[in-house]
Amino acid sequence: MVGEAVEESPYRGIWVVAEKEGEALAPVVLEMLGKARQLSDSLGVYVKAVFLGESTEELRQELVSNGADVVYVTDDPRLSAYNTEIYSKVLGDLIEEGKPEIVLLGATSTGRDLAPRLAQRLGTALFTNCLNLEIDEMQRQLLATYPVYGGEYFQTSVCPKARPQMATVLPGAFRPPLADPSRTGEVETIAVEINDLEVRSKVLKVVSEEARPEVPLDKAKMVVSGGRGMGDAESFALVEELAEVLGGQVGGSRGAVDEGWIDEEKRVGLGGTQIAPDLYVACGIAGAIQHYAGILDSKFVVAINRDPNATIFQVADVGIVGDVHEVLPALIKELKETV
Repeated sequence: MVGEAVEESPYRGIWVVAEKEGEALAPVVLEMLGKARQLSDSLGVYVKAVFLGESTEELRQELVSNGADVVYVTDDPRLSAYNTEIYSKVLGDLIEEGKPEIVLLGATSTGRDLAPRLAQRLGTALFTNCLNLEIDEMQRQLLATYPVYGGEYFQTSVCPKARPQMATVLPGAFRPPLADPSRTGEVETIAVEINDLEVRSKVLKVVSEEARPEVPLDKAKMVVSGGRGMGDAESFALVEELAEVLGGQVGGSRGAVDEGWIDEEKRVGLGGTQIAPDLYVACGIAGAIQHYAGILDSKFVVAINRDPNATIFQVADVGIVGDVHEVLPALIKELKETV
């Protein structure tokens, strides 16, 4: 029964699995640390961060400054490049020994690959793409909220018995904490036990990634997104042109991604990117709840849609009822002449 105290468990503490994005910590790591700090205050436990791979003193201190009480690091060169087999083995061994009650990973490409493998190894459940995490203090249970049915609904679940309780967190779901450079914590270098003969795959070479946009979508000050209402790929080019004129970034709804007009990494909303620009322009987007949830923190929203009853107008600061194929060319022309 929820609210009824439970017997003492050997599992204690909250662990955050850290990863880098380029040469810096992935933003979702800091966001998870902030949430972990809140949850730990409810449970009265420590927050520990685990970073596998090459780390610097600055990176370790950043983890501490943002909420970690203990940081586990390694100095084994075999962990310098991500390998599912090795990472799941090392983390699995560490978790089995340390017995945290909660383990958080980012819902990134690495986290989505690693978390299921790790949960299977530990024999526990996994909540994926979480948007909110709370604690039932009496039961010491993690209440994980995540989208279901393509983001149309939200579900909150618990893992009553299996430990640790594991979850992946969508980037942008939580605000990062205010870093405290004066914060102190422990840094422990962990010994790694890997039998090379048991590793079936090996990273031979890391190919340079394709150049990313100068400004990541979740950091952009201006974002212009298109939806299925744009009609076709040729018309979607108007969205890209408007973004270029405004000096912003291009996004898209789930419908635009499904149509193949824009890459998944540019999807705005649940299961995609949560954004908080100064200006957000939605073109031909009806405004499904999963899209709305991704633009909640936008300071000013402009919506363009031919349907006067489109849900997007309910959250727009300025709404333009009209055909995007007529409105966008006129808007682009006006901006080019005045900007």
